[in-house]
Amino acid sequence: MKGVPSELNKLLSSGQLDLCPSSSIEYAKHFNQYLIFDHLSISSVGRVKSVFLLSRHPIEKLNGRPIGLTSESDTSVILLKIILERFHSFHNAYEKIYDTTAGSLGSFDAILLIGDTALQAGLKRLRGVYTYDLGEVWYRFTGLPFVFALWIVQEKTVLDKREGVSTLHARLCDAKRRAYDSYESIAEDFGYEWIGREELVSYWKTISYDLTPQHVEGLRLFYRFAAELRLIDREPPIRFFP
Repeated sequence: MKGVPSELNKLLSSGQLDLCPSSSIEYAKHFNQYLIFDHLSISSVGRVKSVFLLSRHPIEKLNGRPIGLTSESDTSVILLKIILERFHSFHNAYEKIYDTTAGSLGSFDAILLIGDTALQAGLKRLRGVYTYDLGEVWYRFTGLPFVFALWIVQEKTVLDKREGVSTLHARLCDAKRRAYDSYESIAEDFGYEWIGREELVSYWKTISYDLTPQHVEGLRLFYRFAAELRLIDREPPIRFFP
């Protein structure tokens, strides 16, 4: 799972894009201009396999130690801060890293990685490195899914083009259902040297693309914790399309 490019979030928040998949935090920052597509998300129910804290120490011993943060995902960064500050009552210094590989661990006690580099690190099981799947940690503390990304639509677009937005929403829901039954055939078109077909399908099956009431409860809790830690301005209301 790769983070949503910041350029895409900027285009959405400025109104240059009508809708797109975007980070959960992007919705929280500009909720007054957005609606969320119901039934669709990029989430985890337990493990996510591509959002990892890699550490040279057990997580219980990270209090006060410097943490390197990927610049690729604001949502994952805030999730990590909630885990360390809310769940463990830690106080850490954070610094962005631009070498988003496990090699950055040489400069920090722990680093946050997402996407392909995190997935590769998880597959390699690096010797002497403690690996924490943030989706799994969140689920252990809350018992709820974690919603990394949402399909977000401009409210003004809904007002101007409701029928077209409704048609697209229905097609996306249908595409999700089709994909659930087609992972093996889709994987045949991918030629990654570092991950086998079975491992790739297993990873896709780990991700949840639904947005059930439990997902929404997890999303609300995430926003509440983020607001309490002043990582966002306020806990946003959840507003759906349709």
